[in-house]
Amino acid sequence: MKRHFVILASAALTFAACQNAPKEDYSWIKNSLDVASAQLMQTAEEIDGTGKFPRSIWTGYTMDFLCSQLERDSATFKDSLRINPAADKLGKLRLCNVYDWTSGFFPGTLWYAYELTGNDSLKTEAVKYTNQLNPVRYYGGTHDLGFMVNCSYGNARRLAPNDTIAAVMTETADNLYKRYNDSIGCIRSWDFGAWNFPVIIDNMMNLDLLFTVSKMTRDSKYKDIAVKHANTTMHNHFRPDYTCWHVVSYNDDGTVERKQTHQGKNDDSSWARGQAWAVYGYTSCFRETGDSTYLDFACHIGDMIMDKVKTDDAIPYWDYDAPVTPETPRDASAAAVTASGMLELSTMVSDGQKYFDYAEKILKSLSSPAYLAKPGENCGFILMHSTGSLPNGSEIDTPLNYADYYYMEALKRYMDLKKLTYKDLK
Repeated sequence: MKRHFVILASAALTFAACQNAPKEDYSWIKNSLDVASAQLMQTAEEIDGTGKFPRSIWTGYTMDFLCSQLERDSATFKDSLRINPAADKLGKLRLCNVYDWTSGFFPGTLWYAYELTGNDSLKTEAVKYTNQLNPVRYYGGTHDLGFMVNCSYGNARRLAPNDTIAAVMTETADNLYKRYNDSIGCIRSWDFGAWNFPVIIDNMMNLDLLFTVSKMTRDSKYKDIAVKHANTTMHNHFRPDYTCWHVVSYNDDGTVERKQTHQGKNDDSSWARGQAWAVYGYTSCFRETGDSTYLDFACHIGDMIMDKVKTDDAIPYWDYDAPVTPETPRDASAAAVTASGMLELSTMVSDGQKYFDYAEKILKSLSSPAYLAKPGENCGFILMHSTGSLPNGSEIDTPLNYADYYYMEALKRYMDLKKLTYKDLK
């Protein structure tokens, strides 16, 4: 009887402790979703009827700034790529057309905002801007078809399925499939430049479209080339410390022509967004294949990122090897991609808590006033302080539509893991 009483008393104390424990404060998520909804609706209304999508805000640069960031003399620069926007554009909304590689992110962000808040006005806009991308199904001039269609129509398929979505996604996957070269074992990235057959690390993000369509159609050909591309990239893109080059170009026989970093500080540096694409991409490959080789590789990349990013708030500089100065831009887009990828990775391994904690730190930083815009400001974008292609004088310390997309995706993954709904946040 005495032992039974002790057990009951202990249980009562435990229950009381749980009852009295302070609830975790998720007001930062509620604020972020409210800001995102307001910004997205503002932008959707502003660009209605233009046939275009928001990409960023026009920014310029000075040659002295580029020299200091790249730690090179201006005589080595090829200025034909570095054209400053006209003065009357600076600080204004930069739009893109349907064939721009970033065109799918705005519709995709609308879908996530609708999913997380239940706001039907966001769904209406998501449908409208997704339908605007229909011509992409006939376009084969880029490897970024996954970004363009999987982020838009892919989310529409989950949240508002209809009979046309599968056809659009399959036709798009067919065009991506045509860019695959079996002798090289990769999907071609760019169609410009002096490279023979360039493949960029970003291309890992377009494999999700192939995996999705392979399941939809029950045709393994799409998955097969995705796996071959991932394997070739794993073999050639990465250094012994698991950092990666941005570009690897191949000769026709599959041998490597050259390795470089087109959007990073130099060929041997670690361009921040490239590392983010890598951890996200190989995590996705494990999800879709169950091959532990990809999981181990994603963990190595994730560990490398946590070791190399030294900023207090975990938002990386635009390149891990960039000079650390007050003027050095951060890249919120790289942080958002990393957070989303690591949240998924955290569910796949026994020591996943470290990846969850790191992603949570990123999300809380991005949700702070240092990066989260005030409603009505930032030309309607959600996040501030991303960097597109600094060496090319493009989109430096500015909002980027893909930063917003992966931020919202990361918030969704975080809320799913925490079993939170929008109503819980009130």
